[in-house]
Amino acid sequence: MSYPRILPLEKGYNFRELGGYQTISGQQVKWHKVIRAAQLNDLSDADLNWLNEYGLQLIIDFRSPEEKAAAPDRVPAKSRYQFLPVFAIDETKNSIAPQALLNELRRDPDGHKQMIQVYRNLISDAHAQQTYRQFFAYLLSNEAAERSLLFHCTAGKDRTGIGAALFLGALGVPLTQITADYLLTQQASAKQFALNMAQVEAYPGITAAQVAGVRDLMSVYPEYLETAWTTINELAGSLSGYLHDYLQLSSQDITNLKKIYLTD
Repeated sequence: MSYPRILPLEKGYNFRELGGYQTISGQQVKWHKVIRAAQLNDLSDADLNWLNEYGLQLIIDFRSPEEKAAAPDRVPAKSRYQFLPVFAIDETKNSIAPQALLNELRRDPDGHKQMIQVYRNLISDAHAQQTYRQFFAYLLSNEAAERSLLFHCTAGKDRTGIGAALFLGALGVPLTQITADYLLTQQASAKQFALNMAQVEAYPGITAAQVAGVRDLMSVYPEYLETAWTTINELAGSLSGYLHDYLQLSSQDITNLKKIYLTD
């Protein structure tokens, strides 16, 4: 049985199934096991009921303490919640107040350059590595059939995007498909992105360079993910080396992960 890729929630955006992707070995990622998402604070009661019926069991929150405090998750009744910040602060700037964001962009309007550095940090920062190590521990505990795990940040694209990329890569999904999933954020967040950009463009005194900087901060581009993969290769020579040396996943862990998440 298959499911919609972009989940039909009323108030949530960028909620997506990770099932159905093909691996290099010809297997398929199981549906109904893993969801990637943006923030959960605006979910409607109908959304919470939908996720309950979907079998959601565990929510992993990658946001910073400040983001969590400002916009607490709405958690479905049948789900457990685990706070697992990737960074101590929101380096992606997706939660920053408009005035503060503009002040930063006045100092350096190059949002693209800032995001390239964020993606290096997502791979090389010791705290981020520890978080993704724990993320895989939760993935390895999600053994029950038809039970789903959800992980998210604020926009569901950077911290969540790297979590999804590492997960799919560990299963043997090719990088071309991982990149396609990563870029699907633009479609899954199109309405929210348009609203955000309209607010930014209407801000008094904002310059074209600042608008472009915000757009780059809020978007996903192939070179962002390419930066992460380049950093992985620089650190460990390969994704498998990175998973083993930096996230401390054993060969047995990878075997178990594939048993849980791939079709026979």
